[in-house]
Amino acid sequence: MKLVREPVEVNRDRGGLLKGIECFALDMDGTIYLGEQWIDGAMDFLKAIEKLGKRYVFVTNNSSKSPEVYVEKLGRMGLEAGVDKIITSGQATIAYLKKHYPGKGVFLLGNDLLKREFEEEGVSLEEKRPEVVVTAFDTTLDYAKMCKVCDFVRKGLPYIATHPDYNCPTEDGFIPDAGAIHAFIHASAGRYPDRVIGKPNKDIVDYLAERTGVKREKTAMIGDRLYTDIAAGKKNGLKGVLVLSGEASMKDLAGTKVQPDLVFASVKEMIPFL
Repeated sequence: MKLVREPVEVNRDRGGLLKGIECFALDMDGTIYLGEQWIDGAMDFLKAIEKLGKRYVFVTNNSSKSPEVYVEKLGRMGLEAGVDKIITSGQATIAYLKKHYPGKGVFLLGNDLLKREFEEEGVSLEEKRPEVVVTAFDTTLDYAKMCKVCDFVRKGLPYIATHPDYNCPTEDGFIPDAGAIHAFIHASAGRYPDRVIGKPNKDIVDYLAERTGVKREKTAMIGDRLYTDIAAGKKNGLKGVLVLSGEASMKDLAGTKVQPDLVFASVKEMIPFL
């Protein structure tokens, strides 16, 4: 039987859902900004949240950049935000490792920024005899690294990934992301990650809830991707709000089981409903 959906309303919140939200978990690129440019009205949206005494945090799957890099970027764009406003898949992965693999030596396929973050958080990095393998979005990837990580994965070590995205959007198009690295490793070593931490999976949402202390039903995940942002919210007890300012379009809604609670053209259109 063909699934028939009711027409989705855009820029409407008839049930007053947003008024009950205390914390807005915001995707970044495509939701708040594009490259180095704010999406129209995004700054006004953030100011409106603060004026109402509510909270927002930025949640990103990109593990190639540290929270400090995002703080610096937002500062260049005119927003003063501390690292307390940034949640990355790298941070959530560190929290997962501390809980499930405390004291274990980790082989990390990742940028120097992420390696430094792991070490500063007390995670022991091991190049020769690791007990756990972690793969991230490594923009310094080379063939020697790929050979090494495939060897460790092939040996059957626990294999954790920071996030699943196949491509990372840039101002010039897309570049291969962590999911593409997983495919390479699978082709050689015959395994996909045992655990993927980032959106849409539960571990990053668990970390978000722990960091904010806000009840899940009072938290909204807002983003431009159905399969990461909205799925992360809907599968893990949060509200899911889709914005059409980035990747997803109305056509995408017809072909997916992941349905947002609300749809807006951009975060600007949400302001009257806060």
